Amino acid sequence: SLFRLKDLEVPKLGDCDVHVKMLAAPINPADINMIQGRTYPLLSPLPAVGGNEGVGEVLEVGRRVKALKPGNWVIPADAGLGTWRTQGVFPEEMLLKVPSDIPVLCAATLSVNPCTAFRLLVDFESLAPGDSVIQNAANSGVGQAVIQIARASGIKTINVVRDRPDLSKLVERLMALGADHVITEEMLRKPEMKDIFKSIPRPRLALNCVGGKSTTEMLRHLQPKGTMVTYGGMAKQPVMVPVSAFIFRDMRLRGFWMTQWRKDHAQDQESVAAMMDALCQLIRRGQLTAPACTEVPLQDYRAALEASMKPFVSSKQILLL
Repeated sequence: SLFRLKDLEVPKLGDCDVHVKMLAAPINPADINMIQGRTYPLLSPLPAVGGNEGVGEVLEVGRRVKALKPGNWVIPADAGLGTWRTQGVFPEEMLLKVPSDIPVLCAATLSVNPCTAFRLLVDFESLAPGDSVIQNAANSGVGQAVIQIARASGIKTINVVRDRPDLSKLVERLMALGADHVITEEMLRKPEMKDIFKSIPRPRLALNCVGGKSTTEMLRHLQPKGTMVTYGGMAKQPVMVPVSAFIFRDMRLRGFWMTQWRKDHAQDQESVAAMMDALCQLIRRGQLTAPACTEVPLQDYRAALEASMKPFVSSKQILLL
């Protein structure tokens, strides 16, 4: 196995450093892809600590640290922090302060999926209440956040999931989060799709993290001049677009990578703060919840890693540190 548990020395605290006690850190598919060195343009020098997301409590700060003090909660400002550890010393600019009055699992799962969902809904089309969005892999972490953020803004969601043995359970769970429609990949091709558009407009925005056939089918239902944003490729197949979608319907195809957004906005602390504030407000109001989580003590990390790689995972493994 690629993973082992190790005791490391906590390095000395530099003037601009922050000593953090990690509280909780999830295992995301991208964390594992990154470690396997597959399809991911970010690689840490080895040996490395895994984990890109999580929340910790500040224990101590260097004498030149201004924005943080002991007792504050922090999350990674960027991917590659290495959150699967009990303690760490990090430069201040690698951390973002978050309020400590939100649930710990919400904070631990805040920096990747909800931020991605927020940007996908805000940056590509100016959506107004009553508009609709269609997305595949709707039960993913990003998908669940899209449903809730859209719901809070009065935007309707059409959510595509893979057919599975316990489909009705999943549909129920997504509807409880605020999904307007939950359909399977197969349904995308059925004439009954027309019934959905009797009550809501055709979507102006499609969010794709699958690729392959699923994407081509979603495109059919977009309004002319609509935008499809690809932010993942779970089917490991290219995005296929009929020429007619470009010529006769002037479709826009865009891409999104949260890591790149953070790089582009490294000097723009206002955008980052505005996004974090908006998300924390939603969490406080109960409009944005953590994805379904299974809490696992760090020593059981092997079981957690195995569980996170199973097909049709509906619960996120969270290491309690």
